[in-house]
Amino acid sequence: MLKLNLTNLSSISPKHGLSTTEIDRHKDKIAEYLEKIKARKLGFYDLVDDKETVAKVQKFADEKKDQYEHIIVFGIGGSSLGTICLQQSLTHLYKEKKLHVIDNIDPIMLKELEDVIELPKTLFIIVTKSGGTPETLSEYFYIRKKCDEKGLDPKEHFVFITDPTKGLLREISIEEGIPTFEIPENVGGRFSVLTPVGLLPAALMGLDIKALLDGARTQRDLFLSESKNPAFTLATIQYLLDQKGKQMTVLMPYAQKLIRLADWYRQLLAESIGKKLDNEGNEIFSGLTPINALGVTDQHSQSQLYNEGPNDKFFIFIAVEDFGADMEIPNLKPMSPSVNFLQNVSFKKLMHTEQKGTEQALTKNDRPNITITVDSVSENALGQLFMLFEAKVAFLGEFYNIDAFDQPGVELSKNLTKELLLKS
Repeated sequence: MLKLNLTNLSSISPKHGLSTTEIDRHKDKIAEYLEKIKARKLGFYDLVDDKETVAKVQKFADEKKDQYEHIIVFGIGGSSLGTICLQQSLTHLYKEKKLHVIDNIDPIMLKELEDVIELPKTLFIIVTKSGGTPETLSEYFYIRKKCDEKGLDPKEHFVFITDPTKGLLREISIEEGIPTFEIPENVGGRFSVLTPVGLLPAALMGLDIKALLDGARTQRDLFLSESKNPAFTLATIQYLLDQKGKQMTVLMPYAQKLIRLADWYRQLLAESIGKKLDNEGNEIFSGLTPINALGVTDQHSQSQLYNEGPNDKFFIFIAVEDFGADMEIPNLKPMSPSVNFLQNVSFKKLMHTEQKGTEQALTKNDRPNITITVDSVSENALGQLFMLFEAKVAFLGEFYNIDAFDQPGVELSKNLTKELLLKS
């Protein structure tokens, strides 16, 4: 079970921090906000109960994962970031990867992809909720033509993950019998990591998708609770700190494997809370700017700004109790005062101590920070973190009186791109 440590919020001045009383004052909103969220008929928190989809995904993965030398995911934004996070977090950091995610249209990515794969030995997963994402379709058209030229059966080399009933991919799948998995209509792209968008690549990588969903279920049940509700607590903190000028949120995991979680969270927070209009149509220009950082790496690239720059940031640390490995650090110069602090120290202890030092420095400099601790980097822990942050964002939307589940700013950019291409 993950744990929240809020101690440092009340250890700094009231101007920049939060007392327990300030946070608890808003608990009576939980029931009201839950009712509003449920009224939106969203599906992200029901995904953990969809045993039929899990069985279908696992069956497909069991049948296919040993048939191919490479598995390529074409997707962008919410169609790719969850998969990238799962791969970084739960597979070997340095062994050659069987699964690759192509999440941009820079032509060099496709060129260099072709340098390392053989089409007859490759499965392509095409992910787009709408079935018409221009970037993803352009990649599909390109690679599909290459496969057609080699006479490859598309039913054996492609699988679609898209809307249940509409969109171009759905049309192609019906016409050609290409295997297809559904993204529920009431689950937006940035909330889709626990749909086949994330589950299918995870299963093909050999990950335990049931454990992933078990972890998510733990936090889902807490999300629906009117008593102990960590997602509501986090949303309350983030909203109240925004009122105190903390309009940026730094997510800083102290674990190399969790850096892509910070990337995934960046989209979730930015797209959900950055809104021009509230629910009544009033212009409010709400928004919290997400910043991803990595401990201890970014102690050496960002901490100067964080400690002595503008006090406009809220820091969320993610601590890991068991990294899955630990080694003693040999002190080859025990008589040297410059390294005597390394005597009888392991890498785990050094990592944990560096985090504590960073927390204490920020606290001494009046910078609000909290810590989320997980037992290990596991499927269960990732599931908990995904659901915790998604549920937290749902509550944040109610605090700001906005729709946290649309993205009109993104749609405008897409439409203008299409217009420009038609004119060129």
